[in-house]
Amino acid sequence: MPSNKYPRLTAAVTGCLALTTGLTACGGSSNAADSKGAEKVVTVYSADGLKGDKGDGWYDKVFAAFTKKTGIEVKYVEGGSGEMVQRAVREKSNTQADVLITLPPFIQQADGKGLLQAYKPQGSDQVKGGDKATDGKWTSVVNNYFGFVHNKKELPEAPKTWEELLDGRFKGKLQYSTPGVAGDGTAVLIKAMHDFGGKEPAMEYLKKLQANNVGPSSSTSKLAPKTDKGELLVANGDVQMNFAQSKSMPNLGIWFPAKDGGKPTSFALPYAAGLVDKAPHTENGKKLLDYLLSEDAQKLVSEVGGGFPARSDVKPTDANAVELTKLMTGVEIFEPDWADIDKNLTAYVDAWKSATGS
Repeated sequence: MPSNKYPRLTAAVTGCLALTTGLTACGGSSNAADSKGAEKVVTVYSADGLKGDKGDGWYDKVFAAFTKKTGIEVKYVEGGSGEMVQRAVREKSNTQADVLITLPPFIQQADGKGLLQAYKPQGSDQVKGGDKATDGKWTSVVNNYFGFVHNKKELPEAPKTWEELLDGRFKGKLQYSTPGVAGDGTAVLIKAMHDFGGKEPAMEYLKKLQANNVGPSSSTSKLAPKTDKGELLVANGDVQMNFAQSKSMPNLGIWFPAKDGGKPTSFALPYAAGLVDKAPHTENGKKLLDYLLSEDAQKLVSEVGGGFPARSDVKPTDANAVELTKLMTGVEIFEPDWADIDKNLTAYVDAWKSATGS
């Protein structure tokens, strides 16, 4: 998630004009063009983590293959999950995005705001029930889990508990992304409320943790490089993004906090994709969603993206898949009540702001 005010705009295949000129300047968009199949473009609004900084991420590989196969150019806008939903809301009267991909609970939030239309991509029958909406409004395309990172050089042994993070050695060396803005930042609240047994004890802990926290960050992806360099000792993240980053960041280690006396925990935090309502290129959006769930694309999820396939019938055996399985061994996976979180997210974020003075 970029640290600047506006999300980063890139073109996955060819160049594109700056944000201030608008997405239509990248080749125009109109429902008429889409209905005639004349405009070979699809615009994706996505949470960060799947596109590589060096053009070597899952999105990079899959978008290029999709364009080669269909001739449809992918235009890509990246930001925090909440940021992408907010942008799509602002554009409802002049829809720009065709496909929206965010972490939960923001995909549910997008649905609740009327941003998504029902479409069940080819291959979605192989996605487990909890990883897709029953009405077809969204489907996970890459499975993932919430986690934390630490600097393996300065902190060879990862902390084991939340309570350890209150130690003075972490003052100014710990940071997590902003709840309500970043999907992984919101995940900090979700995990804390689970591990500590409710909102009040979680907020009481996060209030104490604020003494060591560097401060807000709209970008989770920016925290890993800071941790690798030793500017931070500990930060939040997610397994897929951090595992991919660790290939070029040798000091980055992934870990899962436990409450003192408990087991390390995590929960599924998938990249969930939906077709935008009144999308300017609906048919192209459908084709892209089909391709993201194709066996060819899903087989690259672990090998290239460092994540977990959304399709249960795709079982990779590459080195990354083996390492990821080992990483998750012994971690207790819980299932959040997403309906409750979607309904009460604003209240939870407000409680966090009050507790931390943010």
